[in-house]
Amino acid sequence: MTSTADSAMVTTSTDDDGVVEVVVDRPPVNALPVAGWHRLAEAIAAAGADPATRVVVLRAQGRGFNAGVDIKEIQADPGHDKLIGANRGCFAAFAAVYDCPVPVIAAVQGFCLGGGIGLAGNADIVVASEDATFGLPEVDRGALGAATHLSRLVPAHRARAMLYTAATATAAELHRYGSVLAVVAAADLRATALTLARRIAAKDPTVIRAAKESLNGIDPWDVKRSYRYEQGFTFELNLSGVADRVRDGFGGPTGAGREG
Repeated sequence: MTSTADSAMVTTSTDDDGVVEVVVDRPPVNALPVAGWHRLAEAIAAAGADPATRVVVLRAQGRGFNAGVDIKEIQADPGHDKLIGANRGCFAAFAAVYDCPVPVIAAVQGFCLGGGIGLAGNADIVVASEDATFGLPEVDRGALGAATHLSRLVPAHRARAMLYTAATATAAELHRYGSVLAVVAAADLRATALTLARRIAAKDPTVIRAAKESLNGIDPWDVKRSYRYEQGFTFELNLSGVADRVRDGFGGPTGAGREG
């Protein structure tokens, strides 16, 4: 097995079966700064561009899959450069998952919030640990975004209720909807994802790449354009000062924020 570090936050490794693992590790809650989102996008794009890659497994270290954007980085910026960077970084990472020429399996443990929903929602397959929860706390952060991707995980009216209330859904609930393929013990999550990845990797790679392209081609809506539309409202809320007012009360035991 070979391993290369794209950064301290994102690492990639490839096994002999053509399965590439892209791993996010940014304590305490895997809330990524602007650079982290771009590095994640680059890692996934590089994996997909390699003709030897047959499947990508996207997973994370720590107690949660992803808590979205590091809001403190945005709050520390006197202008809007970090907000623009976060918008562009999330867009790039979500698009990299969707556009990856091979299937992407998201292995989700603990919390999957904000930008994490964008990653999981654009993945081809999601497997989750029993403790996994999914949600968009954006309205409590003065932001919007990733409803596009939440709507790929839960029914439309459930997505609306989750967005308006910032409520979360369990992995078991998403499994009932069919958007989470399997719910397993946390200790078994990586092995489950890799077993599934190797099952796909054993298929003819040309056929699998064609299958991925064909499935993207028949999607009922353009997820990239849809998400870009959502991002415009996040920017409006920031320019108007509403986001700052809402985020004034931001905090909590995690010490990091999230915004999709």
